[in-house]
Amino acid sequence: MLISTPCVVSLTWRLEDTLGHLIDELTEPVEFFFGGDDLLGKVEEAIEGQQTGFETRLQLEPEQAFGDYNPDLVFFEERGIFPEHVEPGMQFDGLPEGSTTQGMPNDLIYTITEVYDSHVVLDGNHPLAGIALRLSLKVRDVREASGEEIENRSVGQPVLTVLNTVPPSSGVH
Repeated sequence: MLISTPCVVSLTWRLEDTLGHLIDELTEPVEFFFGGDDLLGKVEEAIEGQQTGFETRLQLEPEQAFGDYNPDLVFFEERGIFPEHVEPGMQFDGLPEGSTTQGMPNDLIYTITEVYDSHVVLDGNHPLAGIALRLSLKVRDVREASGEEIENRSVGQPVLTVLNTVPPSSGVH
């Protein structure tokens, strides 16, 4: 079966930065909806019309992946609105309850980057924003999409730790 909209592809991949540092690796195949919200546009372009066994290596510039880094999405909040135990790397889906910062989108995942006695630094950028990436991928299987997958434009919840914090509006896995 050739990859075309709508279908489900099973992929394995290795994701690195441009210096060759490993960021993420799928060694076991994971399913993604093709023609929906699961994959980056450049990945879909590369695999469209291909079939099981196809392999490729892609260079993804920030605008083709997780966007440019936006310093306006970094801000401070009072330490008191957070649980007693907070540490860098913790994430919040939307603004934390009690947030006083105005004008920040509530539909992002915010990561704590620094913790001080009086305040906490939050960052709404995707962890890979502003980074050029190299992706080596292999198509392990292609199948027809179910009615539910077509309706949802996705096979389900993201499974990748580093890649699943993309803002919903970007339509990226």
